[in-house]
Formats: sequence, structure tokens, C-alpha cells
Amino acid sequence: MPLSTSTRTYTAAPDGTGSSLASSRSGTDIGLLLLRCAVGLTMAVHGGQKLFGWFNGAGLDGTAGFFASDGYSAPKTMATVAGLTETLCGLGLAIGLLTPLAGAGILGIMLNTIAMKWGNGFFSPAGIEYDLVLLTAAVSLALAGPGRFAVDHLLPVPRTHRLSHGIAALALGAVSAAIVLVALHD
Repeated sequence: MPLSTSTRTYTAAPDGTGSSLASSRSGTDIGLLLLRCAVGLTMAVHGGQKLFGWFNGAGLDGTAGFFASDGYSAPKTMATVAGLTETLCGLGLAIGLLTPLAGAGILGIMLNTIAMKWGNGFFSPAGIEYDLVLLTAAVSLALAGPGRFAVDHLLPVPRTHRLSHGIAALALGAVSAAIVLVALHD
């Protein structure tokens, strides 16, 4: 005998609209929207700090100095790529535009960040805990898709999210991060 069995039945609301399944799906879509906005806008602000010095950030020169001190060759290029990736992928994730690729870009950035901080322990301020949460949220969104409230649904490409798209995008992000770490980090 199974421990629990669950079946969903269609239940019309008094006005004839909706069902338990529809309201459950709406809750999921709102949850995905909130997660996309929180992670995406956080990453976009980090990118603004790197590129423009906004929000008490170091700006491009300060960020390049950081990359140089950590052993990256071409530190100004690294600062620009990191800032643009965080900004563009963050905004893409927030509005649900090319969601698997936006999540993959954040995965790549966070893998590099975690690699840079690896010996500092798990907990903040110097550890990887915060970066791991952002990485996990971006990966989750790339795999789950953006939900209904996303620009992705307005694109003239297949509008349904496929797990295979998320997996392929994340593989691209992980390979890109590995190339940066191997080729550009001393």
C-alpha cells in the first residue's frame, strides 16, 4: 500500500474560472518571477559596481586591479567581461529573456568567484556561501525555466522551456568558466 496517493481534480471557481491546478501554477509563476528579479537585479547591481563604480563599487579600474592582484592576465578585459556578464545576464534573468543563457552566464561568473574565494571557508564575508546561493538560484532558474511572466514567451522561437535547453546552456557556462580559469588565471 503506497504511503500517499494524490490526484488533482479540476475544481471550477464559483464564477466558472480557475482550478486548483491553475492556482498552483500561478503561484509557481509568481515565485519564479520573484526569484528571477531578486537574483537578476542583484547580479545587475554587481555589474554596475564593476563597470561604472555605482553603489560604492570599484569601477572598471578598481575591478581590473582586483583581477590583477588575484593573478588574472588581461585584468582590464576580465573586469569588462565580468561587469558586462553580470549586468546583461542579471537583467536578462530579471525580465526572463533567454533565461537558460542568462542563468548560464551567472553560473560562469559564480564559478570563477567561488574558485577565487575557495580557501576562505564557507561563511561570509570572505567565504563562498553567498556566491553558492546565487549560483544555485541561477542554475535552478536555467533548469526550471522562467515561468509564464517572462519576455521569453514573446520571442519567435519555441516558447516552451525544455530541460535540455537549460542543461545545454549550463554546460556552456561551466565550460566557459573553466576556460577562463585555466587560460587566464595564473
